[in-house]
Amino acid sequence: METVYSIKPLAAVLVSLVAVVLIALSRNRPNLRESWTIIAAFAKFGIVLSMLPMVVQGFYPAITMFTIAPGISFALRVDSLGIMFGLSASVLWILTSFYSIGYVRGLDEHKQSRYFGSFAVCLSATMGIAFAANLFTLVIFYEILTIATYPLVIHKETEEAISAGRKYLVYLLSGGVFLLLALAFTYFYAGTVDFQPGGILAGDIAGGRVGLLFAFFLLSFVVKSAVMPLHSWLPTAMVAPTPVSALLHAVAVVKAGVFGFTRAVGFIIGPELLHSSGAADYLISFTAATILVASLIALRQDNLKARLAYSTVGHLSYIVLGIAMISPSAWVGGILHIVNHAMMKITLFFCAGAIHVKTHCTEVSQLNGIGKQMPITMGAFALASLGLAGVPPVTGFISKWYLVQGSLNVGQSALAAVFLISGVLNAGYFFSIVARAFFRRSDKFTRFNEASPLLLVPLVITALFSLLLGLFPNQFPYFFDLARRIAGSVIEGGGL
Repeated sequence: METVYSIKPLAAVLVSLVAVVLIALSRNRPNLRESWTIIAAFAKFGIVLSMLPMVVQGFYPAITMFTIAPGISFALRVDSLGIMFGLSASVLWILTSFYSIGYVRGLDEHKQSRYFGSFAVCLSATMGIAFAANLFTLVIFYEILTIATYPLVIHKETEEAISAGRKYLVYLLSGGVFLLLALAFTYFYAGTVDFQPGGILAGDIAGGRVGLLFAFFLLSFVVKSAVMPLHSWLPTAMVAPTPVSALLHAVAVVKAGVFGFTRAVGFIIGPELLHSSGAADYLISFTAATILVASLIALRQDNLKARLAYSTVGHLSYIVLGIAMISPSAWVGGILHIVNHAMMKITLFFCAGAIHVKTHCTEVSQLNGIGKQMPITMGAFALASLGLAGVPPVTGFISKWYLVQGSLNVGQSALAAVFLISGVLNAGYFFSIVARAFFRRSDKFTRFNEASPLLLVPLVITALFSLLLGLFPNQFPYFFDLARRIAGSVIEGGGL
């Protein structure tokens, strides 16, 4: 694989920062302000998409802005893993931008300029994380993402929102401290912090040192990935507007956590060294327990967004568990689930937001018969629910299939059972909502009355994407091939 100089990775990061300035200057002209948001979203997607053919062919666009010490530079490089995350986030930002316009207008939200500006900064930080060429660059953008998301979490500025924001910062900034320690220890041990498939640490490092470094990475990335018992900030943050919840769950924050964990295991520590140290065994136990416990808690939630939040806690652990198993099939499943879960979960949050804007219902118990009034919305909800439960042909089945196969390949039939039991629990807490919507009657919902097109069209598109990625997993944008390439390079050696 060959690295080629290109300004495109930097342009992908900067385009939404330019939009922040234009949004601020247009704060008294809503139509113009929102136009800048849409233009920036399409521009970012276009830039990222233009790099996909190069990456597929094995040419990785890269740019180094400056070097601060031997082995430490502020640099961007678009490899197979980065293009998957970047492409997913950029296409979802387009849909979330349209959806946000319909949402904030429908509820007449305050401080909309701050809202759209913060969203744009978050997407710049997300692109920086996706395209970071080394751990130093990733750390910078990782912390920017945490700070930029805070105004969105506290957007409503109620006492509950302010409290949720404080909790959010305490958890995620504490994780950032451990990430800085991981950065320092990595440089001390390896003399560089550049990402390399298979890891950069020497095989003769003592197991205790590997375990300590892994613990630092774990405490930084697992906090943002909401693995139990470090998960409580995520359900609390659901006080934010629904598009922000979609950002947290599908586009940026928690996905940055699992993406960073994948980088740390596969490109810093290395699977071979991690396996020999035994450090991953403890994480496997925690994530398996998180999958089951989070699913059981989700069954008890009447608040729709809280149920979706605990579902996310469980599904993020799918990814972490797949990476921790050090199996090619499990890595394929885990990497695919970063994209697949994003597409399905954002559909569910879009549906929840459309329901709230149209009916002001927030509880599952209030949704009896709503399928009669909002059949398209609830049809999309049903489709995404099937995928998260692992039912073919929706895309969630593909990633879960490879996760189960990876479990069996490493002789962990108990972990395969965890994935299968989780699928049953997923069906329980999602299908009960679908059953209420379509098979129970209510005098409250008696006529067709969907949400506005700005809310409805994005959720239909993401639902269709969830189906198409399941039906044609190996077609454009070649996510399946890219996932196999990543897994092969990290587990079996070779170029990325």
